[in-house]
Amino acid sequence: MLGIDQRAARSTWTAAVVLLLLYLVFLARTTLFVFILAMLFAYLLAPLVDWLDRLFPARPTRTAALAGAFVIVVAVVGGLGFEIGSRVVGEATSLARRFPDIAASWQQPLPNDNSLKGQIAAKVRAEAAERSRGLISELPQYGVQILGVASNAIYVVIIPVLAFLFLKDAPTVRGHILDLLDEGPRRALLGDVISDVNLLLAHYMRALFLLSVIAFTAYAIFFSVMRMPYAILLAAAAGLLEFIPMLGPVTSIALILIVALVAGVTLWPVILFVVLFRMLQDYVISPHLMGRGVELHPLLVLFGVFAGAEIAGIAGTFLSVPVLALVRILYLHIRKARLSSRQAAA
Repeated sequence: MLGIDQRAARSTWTAAVVLLLLYLVFLARTTLFVFILAMLFAYLLAPLVDWLDRLFPARPTRTAALAGAFVIVVAVVGGLGFEIGSRVVGEATSLARRFPDIAASWQQPLPNDNSLKGQIAAKVRAEAAERSRGLISELPQYGVQILGVASNAIYVVIIPVLAFLFLKDAPTVRGHILDLLDEGPRRALLGDVISDVNLLLAHYMRALFLLSVIAFTAYAIFFSVMRMPYAILLAAAAGLLEFIPMLGPVTSIALILIVALVAGVTLWPVILFVVLFRMLQDYVISPHLMGRGVELHPLLVLFGVFAGAEIAGIAGTFLSVPVLALVRILYLHIRKARLSSRQAAA
């Protein structure tokens, strides 16, 4: 009677609900990211839980395996965190104390040298001095940001707890998701997508973890042999940055070279080792560990990393590759289902 099209009204209502849900997701983005981290951490713990579960096959539930895995993880992470973390904090404190003196030395004029090498050195020192003055002036602001990060240290406790809850209730959640659809092609398609996503995330997170451990171990051994200052600090930073695709390793290389230059270490052995290790890590170890789980073109990975950084900062860069891989899985399954339906109709 009022001239309202029911289909248009239904579409408008659906669009309004979707926009509202997206807005609520944006408001809860921090909590959502914590839950995503917990879910990804659960994939790292799943092999340990499964191994403990196989040791006690007579139990009716996985509670004992989950509890045992939790105790093992807390003990290992606590021990390694105290041993490595104390050295990292000590070396970071030492570097922070020395940095103003180093920055002041950069600002001292060099003897006149008209050679190409002298001109390059003068330009590098002038640029470093300018950057260092800006960095020193912004130290109070960085201090406030560090305090803000420290206030979120509670997540270090929350994420493992959430991860074990994910492991405990994952089969139940999967069953409830499948129950949303009746038996048929759509339910089978959803089950296949869930299975492939589960395998992808498990494979990807375990490969990233192994790459991080390899990077930390290699850098720590080499820097210790070289007697390079801040060896554990640089190795820990390089290991953590392995979790950020492409940009992370580049950032770690820049950080290592800067600290080596500041500390007065001979650069050519460091550069040679970094180049050889990156070639081995990127072209041998990483393809072997990743396998065929994440088949993304490097240009698409770069696009996802930069786009993720613009959208959500570090969290966006970390999640960019898994999100692109998930989109690829959805596309392949939908395309396969449509091709099958067309062949059946023909």
